[in-house]
Amino acid sequence: MASSDSSAQEPHDMALILDQSVSLTLGTDSLLIIDDRPARKADRRCCGLLKSKPETTHAISLYNILGAEVTASTLVIAYAEPVGKDDVSVTTVQYPIAEKEKKAVDTWVQILLQLAYGKALRGKRLKILVNPFGGKGTAASLYQRHAAPVFAAAKCQVDVEHTTHQGHAMDIAENLDIDAYDTVVCCSGDGLPYEVFNGLGKRQDAHKALTQTAVALLPCGSGNGLTWNAFGTGSVSIAALAIVKGVRTPLDLVSISQKDSRTLSFLSQSFGIVAECDLATENIRWMGAQRFTYGFLVRLMRQTIWPCDIAVKVEIGDKEAIKEHYAAWSTRPAEADADSKRLETAALSPGLPELKYGGVTDDLPDDWDVVPGETMGNFYAGNMAIMSKDTNMFPATLPNDGLIDVVTIDGRVSRGTAITMMNEIPSGRFFDMPELNLRKASAFRLTPHQKEGYISIDGERVPFEAFQAEVHQGLGTILTKSGRLYEAPGPR
Repeated sequence: MASSDSSAQEPHDMALILDQSVSLTLGTDSLLIIDDRPARKADRRCCGLLKSKPETTHAISLYNILGAEVTASTLVIAYAEPVGKDDVSVTTVQYPIAEKEKKAVDTWVQILLQLAYGKALRGKRLKILVNPFGGKGTAASLYQRHAAPVFAAAKCQVDVEHTTHQGHAMDIAENLDIDAYDTVVCCSGDGLPYEVFNGLGKRQDAHKALTQTAVALLPCGSGNGLTWNAFGTGSVSIAALAIVKGVRTPLDLVSISQKDSRTLSFLSQSFGIVAECDLATENIRWMGAQRFTYGFLVRLMRQTIWPCDIAVKVEIGDKEAIKEHYAAWSTRPAEADADSKRLETAALSPGLPELKYGGVTDDLPDDWDVVPGETMGNFYAGNMAIMSKDTNMFPATLPNDGLIDVVTIDGRVSRGTAITMMNEIPSGRFFDMPELNLRKASAFRLTPHQKEGYISIDGERVPFEAFQAEVHQGLGTILTKSGRLYEAPGPR
């Protein structure tokens, strides 16, 4: 006999009793199951995909609940079960119900799903782009093994397409039916999200497309910055769960203007040692993320400098003021219907925003600060906190404050100091080191002095020539766990 305890005022206190031997109680953040039925066969399979694994007593995090439904005679609950430290697998629990119990069970299931998904959209429509050539070439198998079962259990609608050449994802995004999908999911490194943002940005309805269509990343490459920032993981299965439960979040995008082009950046812009470590190590991509460390150490020993001219539209130039800005912004009250207002604004002005400061060939505005660059060792501008695993370079960055963090480091620092700085990145003390010059800016311009070298935009090589960056607040959309912040500790 099914019954529900509805005496409490809060729906999450509701308990479902089945045949007086199974109780399922909705707590604040978990589902508590007490099963006193006689032992049954375990490890049955449902449709060859979901494994049934009843337990006598156990709790399931509501965040891990993927789906629940009432069939002809059974209540089925699918969830992501932790497997080891960095993985989850799809599992089900199943309980027989009588016809007269269905109404109460149906009501309970709806409450369970409401609590499990919160503000997240259920049954997301996902356009899956798989780059079979990125990273170590395992994206397709990683998707099928670790992500596809999660999406299926959450009843997401998926449309999978493999990219065949560089720029293919850009073409797909440019011609995408944006009303048919909620999210574009890239199975790759950060290269495919870069192409997707730029493909959406090439459309006549670019503003609408970038606002309406969320972009997410399953970490299948050597650099997976978007996943680390949005979901705090390098695991494909945990990222898949985060996509299912992800909340639409505005993202600042940055226009990059060069002599003959305008592109969009979502992650970072670098010149100097970081750009060299990223782009000049393509020949050792087989090393994975370790190629960046190797490239850094090799160039550090040479003590190379990259002279340039730099001008910055500084908005906050003091580290303590930056900390205060982060604290105030990250704790501000959420604005009601903010996402709906963004969509309305985008519909009224569908194209890309006009450049407030013009292009790289225009005269510099008088209120920009000129930064000494004759002995530049590293220039790095980031609108996300984490470059890759264990590299929380910019703890003060926020997804949607309209500012980008500009870091400059003099190339004359000693090798020992440079190594110390690199080692302090995981500890979070990198932010406060005096050798690190940090400014929050709304725009900047960089002009290299050399004729040859590397400029990296989101890990992609662009022409080695002057470029100008301008931030567009909340132009793009991603999925995050919180809907507000990156999954990185802020400045202390």
